[in-house]
Amino acid sequence: MDLKDTKNPSGPTQIGSIKVEVDRDVCIGASACIPLAEKTFTLDADGKAMILATADQDSEEAIVEAARACPVQAIKIKNAQGEQIAP
Repeated sequence: MDLKDTKNPSGPTQIGSIKVEVDRDVCIGASACIPLAEKTFTLDADGKAMILATADQDSEEAIVEAARACPVQAIKIKNAQGEQIAP
């Protein structure tokens, strides 16, 4: 599995015009994000979400919806102006 950023597997990572970050301390591995943005998110051995190198293949809308689906709001998304747009 190829990650977008091997040094920061959970971000922050720029994907198109948005910046995506998973708070590993909050993530519980519910995996609600994966079906909505399967090219963007996967879980590591600890059950924490990571950002895949193929993230650019999901639409920004799908990634935002995946963040909103997280039951513990562990995925933060900011727009180009640095404003948080999800959750």
